[in-house]
Amino acid sequence: MSTFSQSPYRCRVEWGQRGAREAAERGDITIIVDVLSFSSTVVTAVNVGAIIFPHPPPLNEQARTYAGQKGAELILGRAEAARLGKPSLSPGSFGPVHSGKKFVLCSLNGAACTWIASKVPALLIGCLLNASAVAEMANRLQLETGADITIVPCGEQWNHVQDGENLLRPSMEDYLGAGAILAELKGSKSPEAEVCIGAFHHAEPNIRELIWDCGSGRELRERGFEEDVRHCARLNVYQAVPLWFHDHFVNAFGNRE
Repeated sequence: MSTFSQSPYRCRVEWGQRGAREAAERGDITIIVDVLSFSSTVVTAVNVGAIIFPHPPPLNEQARTYAGQKGAELILGRAEAARLGKPSLSPGSFGPVHSGKKFVLCSLNGAACTWIASKVPALLIGCLLNASAVAEMANRLQLETGADITIVPCGEQWNHVQDGENLLRPSMEDYLGAGAILAELKGSKSPEAEVCIGAFHHAEPNIRELIWDCGSGRELRERGFEEDVRHCARLNVYQAVPLWFHDHFVNAFGNRE
């Protein structure tokens, strides 16, 4: 057992790609949280019936080939997709017109963590938008399988990293999204999870304002994507829970809305 293991506890929180790998190696039920915006986009897309195939970055010829193999449309960068009127990493770009259509979605953090964790017994996508619903499904799966649960807030990546520096930038919005889910999970919580829950409870009354003005929120707003920040900061507006199935996400709850 690792010196830094949270293994005595049923519910844990581990950051980024390393956290995703360790959750996969343990065989945990894993919930990927990337609030701005991979998780929020996948939840929104699955909510309207779109079929999402994640693919690790970069957005290159290999990703295009993969999309062709799946008979799916490769989702472009936000700015290019907006010019062409196509869906993108902006969650609001998905609507009922995309029901039943297939899309390949690359992202630097969320898709990369998903790809690493794809061999776990159950892989879910969570965010603020579906925090209660994804916790409900995780509790159900834990009861059925006996597996522990790891929440993986993906974080961001630092720009202009110098030699010897860590690439991972922990992000406030993912920590709060993880806390919102952890708060409704059953079973013993690690100290790391308890602190994460406490951060969410403290922030909950002002969570929209905090995410609006956090570093990641300001970055998106400065690029012209204010609506993305508003959309992703809403709590418990969807019942959709993306569940990994072979190579894409399905709604774990079906069409129960």
